[in-house]
Amino acid sequence: MFDADGTLFDYNLAETTALKNTFTSLGLPFADAHLGVYQKINHGLWQALERHEVTPDVLQVRRFELVLEALQLTGSPEKMSATYVEQLGLCTDLIDGAYEVLKTLHRKFRLAVVTNGLRSVQHSRLARSTIRDFITELIISEEIGAAKPQRAFFDIAFSRLGNPPKSNALIIGDSLSSDIKGGVDYGIDTCWFNPTSQPRPDDLPITYEIRRLQELLDVLE
Repeated sequence: MFDADGTLFDYNLAETTALKNTFTSLGLPFADAHLGVYQKINHGLWQALERHEVTPDVLQVRRFELVLEALQLTGSPEKMSATYVEQLGLCTDLIDGAYEVLKTLHRKFRLAVVTNGLRSVQHSRLARSTIRDFITELIISEEIGAAKPQRAFFDIAFSRLGNPPKSNALIIGDSLSSDIKGGVDYGIDTCWFNPTSQPRPDDLPITYEIRRLQELLDVLE
């Protein structure tokens, strides 16, 4: 089970491209500093989503309400949200090695994408991507009513995958709070994708840690 953003898809590049295109298409000025403002607001709201404090629908519009307020700009947060989601869904750039790794693994394993991302973005992006034929299931929190790291998310994911033994499952992701914690709490092996060499937490028993996706092939030999 692969996370999508930051694990398979280059979310940093997609986020930058989509945000710039959103501002430009709506006639709003865009400066490089605007990206940092957006990222801080967006990150906080996604953390709130994991804590069940906001819904995906609220998150999508609220982040742009806060961005416009912070940048002292006038605009429609609803239009910004719709444009941004559309632009993000067009961005299919992959993390280095993702195509080659999935092409190799899908010959032996069932591969699923498990994501807390927005359904319209995830469906659009996967359909346009070069990895679409390698993925058996696309499991999206917004569609199933539960988000990583909730147990209910993994219950549904396992059901969709035919309830394999937990000992046969592995979740690969870059987020400690959703992917890795969710996997640990559910009792399955975890693989932390840590390309920036962040310090490993002492309180989370991670099964594997990789810095390049290609290392996953050695893990799963």
